[in-house]
Amino acid sequence: MKIAVYLGSSSGTDEKYAKLTIAIGRWLIEHDHTLVYGAGSKGLMGLLADTVHQNQGKIIGVMPEFLLEQEKLYPGIDELYMVDTMSKRKQKMIDEAESFIALPGGPGTLEEVTEIISLIRLDQISGSCVLWNLDGYYQPLKNQLDRMIECGFLSADTIQRVHFITSMEELNAIFSE
Repeated sequence: MKIAVYLGSSSGTDEKYAKLTIAIGRWLIEHDHTLVYGAGSKGLMGLLADTVHQNQGKIIGVMPEFLLEQEKLYPGIDELYMVDTMSKRKQKMIDEAESFIALPGGPGTLEEVTEIISLIRLDQISGSCVLWNLDGYYQPLKNQLDRMIECGFLSADTIQRVHFITSMEELNAIFSE
């Protein structure tokens, strides 16, 4: 399965983010999944690509040309798509992936994963969206979705394929369905 992973292009302030990133990279390899990601070599993005590449996994990268200098293209990408804009990057990653995982990251990660949630809600994506809620990282987003349901702006049954998880057991259960 091709799985898009959204995560930080920086490393964050705690080693726990790197440990989780490496664990996800190993999980992708163990389950013979292809990584679809933003093609960068810095921060958690680079660490994830290193983990997958060093274990002979397949990597699909999507990079906007204007970010080449800032994000530095990862050299071990098997299939690379160069695009003009961030919007085209997001769309190409969506087109390439069958499911989606969000690890801790910044505003770009948040933007990408909220678009995936919206597309799932509109039944435009058939796969799952997993948000790794490490130490409550995505709890405010979960709370906001719950509030939208409570206030009648979102139906719970339209986001059944959106999962907030904290363990590999939960991840395995979602992708064994």
